[in-house]
Amino acid sequence: MAKKNLTREDILHIAKLGNLTLNEKEIELFKKQLSSVIDYINKLQEVNTDKVEPSSQITGLTDVLREDKVDDKRTLTPDQALANTKSKEGSLFKVKAILTE
Repeated sequence: MAKKNLTREDILHIAKLGNLTLNEKEIELFKKQLSSVIDYINKLQEVNTDKVEPSSQITGLTDVLREDKVDDKRTLTPDQALANTKSKEGSLFKVKAILTE
C-alpha cells in the first residue's frame, strides 16, 4: 500500500473534529505523526489473518469473584455511623440542601 501523507487541511479537519486549536508548529508535528500512524495501520492491514481465530484476550486469566454478602464485622450500625455527627434526623444524616427548585 502506498504511503499516506496527510495534508495540512486533513490535520485542520481532524483538529476541528476534536475542537482543538493548533499553531503552525503543531500542525506540522501532527502531520508527520498521524501520517506515520496511518502508515503503520496500513502495514498491519497487509498481515494475513485468515486462519487466526478472533480473541478477546490471550492471557487465560479469569475473574475471581467472591460471594456478594454483608460482612457484619465490617458494617456499622446506624447508631455507630451517626455517633459523631452534629446534625441528624432520626437515623439519617441531616445536611443542607444542594438542589433547589
